[in-house]
Amino acid sequence: MDARRTIESGKAVLGIEFGSTRIKAVLVDEDHVPIAQGSHEWENQLVDGLWTYSNETIWFGLQNCYADLRNNVRKRYDVEIEHLAAIGISAMMHGYMPFDKDGHLMVPFRTWRNTNTGEAAEALSKLFVYNIPLRWSISHLYQAILNKEEHVAKVSYLTTLAGYIHWKLTGEKVLGVGDASGMIPVDPETGLYRTDMIEKFDNLIAPYGFKWKLEDILPKVLNAGQPAGRLTETGAKRLDVSGNLKAGVPLCPPEGDAGTGMVATNAVRPRTGNVSAGTSSFSMIVLEKELSKPNEMIDMVTTPDGKLVAMVHCNNCTSDLNGWVGLFKEYEELMGVPIDMNKIYQRLFDAADKGDADCGGLVSFNYISGEPVTGFADGRPLFVRSAGDSFTLANFMRSVLYATVGVLKIGNDVLLKEEKVKVDRITGHGGLFKVKGVGQRVLAAALNSPISVMETAGEGGAWGIAILASYLVNNPGGASLPDFLDKMVFAGNTGTEVAPTPEDVAGFEAYLNNYKSCLAIERAAVQHKK
Repeated sequence: MDARRTIESGKAVLGIEFGSTRIKAVLVDEDHVPIAQGSHEWENQLVDGLWTYSNETIWFGLQNCYADLRNNVRKRYDVEIEHLAAIGISAMMHGYMPFDKDGHLMVPFRTWRNTNTGEAAEALSKLFVYNIPLRWSISHLYQAILNKEEHVAKVSYLTTLAGYIHWKLTGEKVLGVGDASGMIPVDPETGLYRTDMIEKFDNLIAPYGFKWKLEDILPKVLNAGQPAGRLTETGAKRLDVSGNLKAGVPLCPPEGDAGTGMVATNAVRPRTGNVSAGTSSFSMIVLEKELSKPNEMIDMVTTPDGKLVAMVHCNNCTSDLNGWVGLFKEYEELMGVPIDMNKIYQRLFDAADKGDADCGGLVSFNYISGEPVTGFADGRPLFVRSAGDSFTLANFMRSVLYATVGVLKIGNDVLLKEEKVKVDRITGHGGLFKVKGVGQRVLAAALNSPISVMETAGEGGAWGIAILASYLVNNPGGASLPDFLDKMVFAGNTGTEVAPTPEDVAGFEAYLNNYKSCLAIERAAVQHKK
């Protein structure tokens, strides 16, 4: 009844996140407790050599996700959603969405997964003396210029997926600082784009004679808690095709999935961090100061309230793992065994937990796509063993699990071992941690650090952006984002912690040495397989 009254009175807050394989909506009450959910499954497509989601798929997915939420609310509470206290939109960070002066998307959305921007990223990294990753919007833009793509001369606005959805719902061309820092670097002192880099870029492309300047085509940067517009009549109809949702709802600044992951794990203070492990994986460590030098494995972004963050982003995480689990599912079907995917995952993860700490010498590469951290523009899933290795199911599954965070470890070794970055707490969330304890122990061994997992972290980024939307309208005292999360959302909950064992840490180090020595095999597979 309390949830129903919250919805009827228009006090519920909605968060929607566009993930790699699922669009998810979470409705929360005034205490930030989820009271209803909706979702829509989708998959990226490889079109003309580039990973994308079509514009039609984007909007159908949003509308279907909201319709699923609406049906969930009606079924559970027998009430219609007409008014909301606030809305937040989040999506996969980075990528490339250029629009002309009439607001038309000129090329299909190019996602974070594309690795075709190597020439541009390398040139910009040298120009800015700053690591510019392949997936950042500025890399995509400059690569399109280098490729002499005709649409570039007509660019009037450039944004991310979250920024695009927000724009069409509100009419506002804005972006949260965390997502904006994945377009072009942001100055943590001002919370705005780095003016020196914008000037360097404009000078770099001046010979092409474009009529636009970079700053003119980028979204306005907003900090967490700042107003970012309201749902228009047109926007309300685009979101809720039933027509029940009323216009006028305030929206918080749109954010990327990295920022919402930090919020969902209460990791926005310096010396805290989180690891998101799903289709891709990334770690976010909030820094006390700048790193000593640029490193191509480390992306410098910000929290949703503008603090500097060292990010290690890996294109691949659980997709190959899920493929192997699917193979075992087929075997069970062949044997006539009743299928329960949760049990399959549980039993295979439990088996992995019993494997040798070093996987018995077995090595897995989960490179469904390229992996920039290890220098791969393209990838091939690969399993490697020698005749003398201990080839058991337990070791095999353990090697597959280790592979999900192997690249993540390589990047974090730079932070924790070379840069001596101090971290008091790391929290994990995402699909890797759905089987209780196992993925947590694997990550703890990889990073040689205690890992916490919260029950609420399973709600993911949709819950995180709902919290940011609530921060916009339910913060009368004007608390900082870290204080708001500590006092109003988590109230002392730090989750369940698992510490690494010396045996597991040593085993992962041995596995990683094998992994690095086998990178030449992965490279040969990429070069010689069609």
